[in-house]
Amino acid sequence: MIVKDLYLDSIRFEESSLAHYIHHLLEEGKNSLDDNISKIDFDQADHQKVEELIENNVLGFHKVGIYSLKMNQSNFVFIFAESGQKAIQFYLETFHQAPLNCHEYSLDFEL
Repeated sequence: MIVKDLYLDSIRFEESSLAHYIHHLLEEGKNSLDDNISKIDFDQADHQKVEELIENNVLGFHKVGIYSLKMNQSNFVFIFAESGQKAIQFYLETFHQAPLNCHEYSLDFEL
């Protein structure tokens, strides 16, 4: 596998830390996109700089979860949102009432 494939996979699967480390190593010229991943040496990274990249979210990651909000005894609404609080806020704006509860589900959960 080459660095480019790992980098794209880390972005696709929202592995923020890995993506930011690879981004940093590419920027610093420590690796190229065509290198084999065995050439990646994370010890060469400036961990402070990578921490700042992650904190500033330079790659634009926005984690999204799926939330189940209970309307009544038999009806549920599923909302994709950044947090449970934002899911509840959207529910309130849409249905003009508070949900009975709000639970986050894994994106891998099958219904």
